[in-house]
Amino acid sequence: MDINYKKFKVIVREGYESICAVVAEIIAGQIATQPDSVLGLATGSTPLGVYKKLVGTDFSRVTCFNLDEYHPIERTNHQSYHYFMMQNLFNRVNINPDNINIPSGEAVDFAAECDAYEEKIAASGGIDLQLLGIGPCGHVGFNEPAAIFPKQTHYVALDSSTIEANSRFFESTDKVPKHAITMGVGTIFSARHILLMATGSHKADIVEKVVLGDIDPQVSGSILQLHPNVTLAMDAAAAVKLLQSL
Repeated sequence: MDINYKKFKVIVREGYESICAVVAEIIAGQIATQPDSVLGLATGSTPLGVYKKLVGTDFSRVTCFNLDEYHPIERTNHQSYHYFMMQNLFNRVNINPDNINIPSGEAVDFAAECDAYEEKIAASGGIDLQLLGIGPCGHVGFNEPAAIFPKQTHYVALDSSTIEANSRFFESTDKVPKHAITMGVGTIFSARHILLMATGSHKADIVEKVVLGDIDPQVSGSILQLHPNVTLAMDAAAAVKLLQSL
């Protein structure tokens, strides 16, 4: 099912593999039409199937910026987003290592790391296509519930719901880093095309809230209601409540 709702292009497919195929096709199409594309990429279980399907795509001229990284964490830690991206995508495609950009979980000077990341994005010409997942509290990147929408890349304390949701990747909740470096909402919003992906019935409530609820920094993904070019790609389980409300 493909429908348009306000500024959203909504794509719904029956299962996880089907929606991953659609998302991978959109990203591959972006690269095919613009080989020197600048991509913003996400981590976590949701886009994992997408990255598997992108193996074989020509990344030789592509530049990538990842949304976020835990802090503190070493890049060699198997739970770091740096390790995730290298294992699941970058080591499996022909990307130039100089074109891989991930915030440093080992940074000592947080402010300098954040400023440098923003400068790299600007120097690249900005992000052409930004892939996003949606967190349990409606966050995009690690832009947790807040009083205002953070504009730029920043250092953030993780919300308890985020720590709990991500604890499945660690030995215990206590092992989950309590902070992160993340692109700000303004940085994400500046992307020319945003591709928001949601899968699973546990995302149905928050998807409905992000698309149909108030624009509220307590739900950072709600800002996407104002973006002129958003594609929302979901499996049927994640889409069920939104489709009932449209």
